[in-house]
Amino acid sequence: MGRQADNILSLQDYRNRKQPRLLRIAPELDGLEMLYSNDSARERSFSVRILFWGLREDGCTVGLIPWLRSMLECPSLHDPLNGHFVGYHDPGIDRIFHEAPAHKVAELRAAADYFRYEAQPPSAIIQELPDVLGTHAALTHDGFRSFLLCEVVSWRLLADGQLQGMLIDQSRLRSTPVLPGDACLYPAESNPDFRYFFQHRVANKIKQRDPDTLAAIYTLIE
Repeated sequence: MGRQADNILSLQDYRNRKQPRLLRIAPELDGLEMLYSNDSARERSFSVRILFWGLREDGCTVGLIPWLRSMLECPSLHDPLNGHFVGYHDPGIDRIFHEAPAHKVAELRAAADYFRYEAQPPSAIIQELPDVLGTHAALTHDGFRSFLLCEVVSWRLLADGQLQGMLIDQSRLRSTPVLPGDACLYPAESNPDFRYFFQHRVANKIKQRDPDTLAAIYTLIE
């Protein structure tokens, strides 16, 4: 009982903790990954491809991945129910490291120096970049007895540091291909049926109704 209570408190602290605001993002285009482990297999590491690198207002650069209902800063992954951050991974040379690569740090700092934004309303759009990993949003109104998987077209960075995954509103679609900034896009989080973000590997398994993947989803729901 004591251990369960500790886990609940840790999870609440994790959810309530405020991270420094993101100022700028840059895409990860070379296949770098985040490694993590979880309580069920501590001796193993699992990999997830990084979508963006983000420069925070405290000067730190972090990897960013879609994780459950939001964009997660990789080093913050220490939720006792979902895993623990191990490090970043370059699969091309099989190297593990714990700080953002120097070329991404330099890129983001140079961009932040060049684009010096004046004070803006929290909802002002600072950047909108395409999703290059095939991220999907899961929409359901009945606990995944039925569901819809929608591709995330882009991600908007707002002035308050929030990142929004943008979906296509089919009723407003006028032309294709749909590109970042299109008027038919809307934030997934504004849809009451939105539940989770999934990278394309998991999304494809869900589409195929892979029993292990669906079982994991139902565990999340419970």
